[in-house]
Amino acid sequence: MVLKVLSGNFTVCKVEDFSHVNMDAEYCFVGKTDEEKSLVCLTSDVPSNVIERDDGWKGFRIQGVLDFSLIGILSKISTILAEEGISIFAVSTYNTDYVLLKEENYHKALDILEHSGYSITA
Repeated sequence: MVLKVLSGNFTVCKVEDFSHVNMDAEYCFVGKTDEEKSLVCLTSDVPSNVIERDDGWKGFRIQGVLDFSLIGILSKISTILAEEGISIFAVSTYNTDYVLLKEENYHKALDILEHSGYSITA
């Protein structure tokens, strides 16, 4: 399985509303529940109406389009990293999954995954 390294730094944040979110940005993941409005985006794209933010994330995506019948792809990655004490923040889209890691764990995580049989590409 191929993991594609994403360029740039990411921020996970809560926003007042989505009116200031650049939905045309390269990466823009939004989530809304009865309790919050969340956004994951490049740090350079964080909107002005942010309530809380956590900077310092780097990411990769599972390359290709994943069929919904595939089982355990994200689970295997998270288990490998959890066994090494590395937590993840995962975001799923229709096509694939994205994994964010704190910057200080990023290169170690990629090395671990590569040694576990994953192919890493830029």
